[in-house]
Formats: sequence, structure tokens, C-alpha cells
Amino acid sequence: MAARLVRTILGGAVAFAVVASVRRYRRDLGAARARLAEVQRRVISTRFGALEYAETGRGDPPVLVSHGIFHGCDGGLLSVRDVIDYRRVVAPSRFGYLGSDLPVDADGADQSDAFIELLDDLEIGRVDVFGISAGTGAAVQAALRHPDRVAHLVISSGNWPGSTTSVAPPSWAKLFYNDAAMWAIRSCGGPALGALMGVPKGFPRNAADRAVISEMADSIFPLAPRTPGAVFDAFVSNPEINSYPLESLTVPTMIIHATDDPLATYSAAEQAAVRIPESTFVSLETGGHLGLGQSDRVRSEVAAFLNDEPSRPH
Repeated sequence: MAARLVRTILGGAVAFAVVASVRRYRRDLGAARARLAEVQRRVISTRFGALEYAETGRGDPPVLVSHGIFHGCDGGLLSVRDVIDYRRVVAPSRFGYLGSDLPVDADGADQSDAFIELLDDLEIGRVDVFGISAGTGAAVQAALRHPDRVAHLVISSGNWPGSTTSVAPPSWAKLFYNDAAMWAIRSCGGPALGALMGVPKGFPRNAADRAVISEMADSIFPLAPRTPGAVFDAFVSNPEINSYPLESLTVPTMIIHATDDPLATYSAAEQAAVRIPESTFVSLETGGHLGLGQSDRVRSEVAAFLNDEPSRPH
């Protein structure tokens, strides 16, 4: 009798926990969809299909952002929000993300050409290109293929040749490229979330770090409309970087990388800086993949490189 009662209580507790989790999942996904709906996204037609973008700010020349994995035009704007707010920022959703199509047999060169078609549509001549993490390949290709349209190239937490991120993951990794799996990791927090977001040991150090991690983790949802792009990045775009002729870059280039980045290998960024003619290398002592606590430093370095006078930090 007692054993049956215990089983009943445990079964009820498990059922309650499952129902509560499902409700939280639906609530969080609903909130994510609402956040995405607030972003003013536009779509143009290109020879590669639909290309979505969002933009904000004023100031010339504009900055084109090549966002990281699991993001999109919304994440592109978010990623540079605290670093560049004194320019017009144009953030396309790369191939397979949100409202942008993923062409058959696409590569980084195609993505860079799509960027140029977007600039043509917006009647923008030259831009400064800001590539982030998995957005490195498309940004570098834009500078290689269209140096007349790229005034400066800035790469933050980049995926460079020889980096652990430049190796395609095992095929089973795709099992985690969905809302439910990522939501479970997001909800558990701790080491799992830290590993996903590239948070180094010893972080977060304060409330500001925790806020950045939380906002960036939330920004990958809803994941379903980003999954094709994430798979393309992990299995095609990221590995391609190993064959790029970095020595042929003629556009002034700045590489920003934290020594304790647990995702994108620091030494690979160092070697890329050696290979790229007259590049500028900014080494961050701490901060990991997200550059936690480094916004002011990065803001100042980027502004000086782009010959800008940045507005005061918020």
C-alpha cells in the first residue's frame, strides 16, 4: 500500500513537471516569436533567391554585418549594438536564416555576392564589413571578391583556418539544431549553456555579464527558421575558410579575439593576422566568444580603425 502510494506521488510529480515544462517551452517560444516580429525585416529578390535584411541607425559609410551561427538579421543588429551605434548598420540574414533562401550548392562566395546585390538594391556604394564568428567566411569573401565595395573588414571572434570551429561537427550534432533541444540547454543553464555560448571559465563575473549571456541565448530563438542556415554554417561555410587565400586580402583588416575564447581558437586568429597583409590584431585578455566585459575596449578599437569618433557608451 505504501509503495503504491509512493509510486502514485512520484508519478504525479513527474507528470506535473512535464506539463510545467511544456507550458514554459510554449511560453518562451511565444515570447521569442514576438521579439522577432518586432524587428522590421525586409526582403529583396536576388539571383540566389530571397534575401532578408534589417537595418538601424544613421551615419556613413554604412556597416554591413555578417552575423554568427544561430542568428539572422536580428542577431546581427544585436551583436554590434554596443559597439557601433554611430553608423547606419545593415544586417542581412545569411543563407538559410529566417527569411533568406538557401540556394542549392551554395558557398561563401555566393553569400558575398548576395551581399553586394543587397548593397546595389539599397544604392549603397562602399561599406565597412563586420563579420562575427560563423559570419567570417562570407565577410572575408566579400573583401576578397569585391574590394572596391569594402572599405574596411573587421572580424570578431572569427572562424579562421585551423580553428576548432573550422572542422565540421559529427552528423549527430544536427539533432540539437531544433527549438526543443536548444530550449532544454537554455533552461538548464550552467556549464551546458556556457559551452553553447562560448563562455570561458570564471564567467559570468557580474550582473552585466549574466545579462549579456541571457540576451544572447534568448536571441537564437525561434530556432526552426534558422536551422537550415546553422547546418550550412557548421558543415559547409565554416570548413570552407581553410581554403581561403587570406594573403590575397587587400582591404584593411582588423581581427578581434579573446585569448580565452573556448569556441573559436585564439591561435588560429593570430595566424590569420600574420597571413593577412598589414592587418591589425586586437587581443582581448578575457571575455570569451561573446567578449564579455570588453564592449568599451572593442568600441574604441573599432572606432579608431574606422576613423570614427564613437558616441559615449550607454
